[in-house]
Amino acid sequence: MPLDATVVGRWIEGYFDAFAACARGQGDMALLLGHFGVPMVVTSDEGVVTLMTDDEAAAVMQSQVDVLRALGFDHTKVLQSEVTVLNGASALYRASLSRRNADGGEIDRPTITYLVTDDVAGPRIVLLAAHGQ
Repeated sequence: MPLDATVVGRWIEGYFDAFAACARGQGDMALLLGHFGVPMVVTSDEGVVTLMTDDEAAAVMQSQVDVLRALGFDHTKVLQSEVTVLNGASALYRASLSRRNADGGEIDRPTITYLVTDDVAGPRIVLLAAHGQ
């Protein structure tokens, strides 16, 4: 099925739910990792890393989950989002997010762009770009 803005938006919501469940210690890391395709590029102000294996992707995601869990992360609120469909098999999802703890307090407010591609395995994130603050 070709990607469109509605499909990408719903799929990313599922990703955010899986991520939040893992960060709260209530989710299945395998379910979260199913949202990523490898190779995958992760880029931020700290640099860029290309994850070539499922184990590398798992290590990076586990590290992110562990940091947020230590900060009391509970959920992500999407403040603003935009989907740009590039073609029938890929789209960019850009969002300003508010990561919150269980009391509703804000932990941080990142802006992230995801490149979502759709192949025989279904939609997958193959690029995660955290924008500078």
